[in-house]
Amino acid sequence: MPNDAAQLWTLNHRLLTVVLDACTAELTELGLDPKEFFVLAEVATSPYPAELAVKLVIPKASVTVYVRNLVAKGFMRREIDDADLRRHRLVLTDEGEAARDRALAALGAEFDRRLATIEPRDRAELRRILLALLESGR
Repeated sequence: MPNDAAQLWTLNHRLLTVVLDACTAELTELGLDPKEFFVLAEVATSPYPAELAVKLVIPKASVTVYVRNLVAKGFMRREIDDADLRRHRLVLTDEGEAARDRALAALGAEFDRRLATIEPRDRAELRRILLALLESGR
């Protein structure tokens, strides 16, 4: 029998996987692989490939592949950073923003469908707990 923390981690992972799986068809329709979606979703707050790798906890080489694919699909472009001409920053195109927004809406709707099965006070408590867990890692 796994310990409580491991069981909670497993349940959380399963929930997120089920929600993502339920949205795979919509992501595919948008031209996005699920892993590409996560890169697309984070570019606005982490516009440099190395930052994306750290934030998403994936190898830099994988980020490079996902970025190359997203650029080829027209969802983002590389721009030279005015503050450091040796660096490229990633910028979403209008198509990338639209795809990101539609994908987030689909994931949000699916997750909301599941959250609707619990009481509003439990949703608020879940939000508080998740934020506390995220803050404790800083």
